[in-house]
Amino acid sequence: MQWQQEWRLFKLAVVFLTRVPIRLDPAPSSDELNEVSGYFALVGLFVGSFSAMLGYVAGSSVSPMFGAVVVLAASILLTGAFHEDGLADVFDGFGGGWSREQKLEIMKDSRLGTYGSCALILLLLAKFSLLTMLFNDFAVTLAALILAHSLSRAFAVSLIGALNYVQADELSKVKPVAKHISSAAATRLTLTTIAILIFCWPWLALSLFDLLMLCTCLFVLRLACIKWFNAQLGGYTGDCLGAAQQLAELVILLFIVGHL
Repeated sequence: MQWQQEWRLFKLAVVFLTRVPIRLDPAPSSDELNEVSGYFALVGLFVGSFSAMLGYVAGSSVSPMFGAVVVLAASILLTGAFHEDGLADVFDGFGGGWSREQKLEIMKDSRLGTYGSCALILLLLAKFSLLTMLFNDFAVTLAALILAHSLSRAFAVSLIGALNYVQADELSKVKPVAKHISSAAATRLTLTTIAILIFCWPWLALSLFDLLMLCTCLFVLRLACIKWFNAQLGGYTGDCLGAAQQLAELVILLFIVGHL
């Protein structure tokens, strides 16, 4: 049945983006892998909800600062620092390599370098400082984190059709998913992202103009990422998508906190 296949695709998206132990039988096909990105925004909803609930309890019981730490820890543990690792690799590669080949080689290295360490520390500090301001109201905390995690993952997927994939399959951390998104997956992603945006909008007390400004900020960031990745690599890798997600998440949180 169709709904069973959609549920299987959602579970595959959860497996792909998180450490949740879900067993899929039979193993996913290449066609399913090309469809899975359509549910990445829904995975963001799951990650955002989980981290928001834990963080709000911790923030209310102890302090907003402790709540912010719990939010970061929960999302990192749930995803296995999947996107944070991409951001660190991108800054290591782009900062330490001269040629395209050198940058790709550095990005494949599992060791963390100076550029990646600095970028990751600064990113976590920035998110920490913003998250401490979200714990006055549970609805606001929940909506803000759902929107940040969902919209940022949809943002990262949107780069797939705009850039060339530059890393060989055998070297890639993201196999067919990072090279192609079908029209059906794009439709699923668009519809789920719009639904999540409509759900979160009233709780954040954003005006229509605010919403348009947020979309404009993300559009500008998208153009910047496209230009940056093209200048550095002539395209993108799976690590670039992780870096884009983290930057988009930061921009969304900054925008929301700035309008509270």
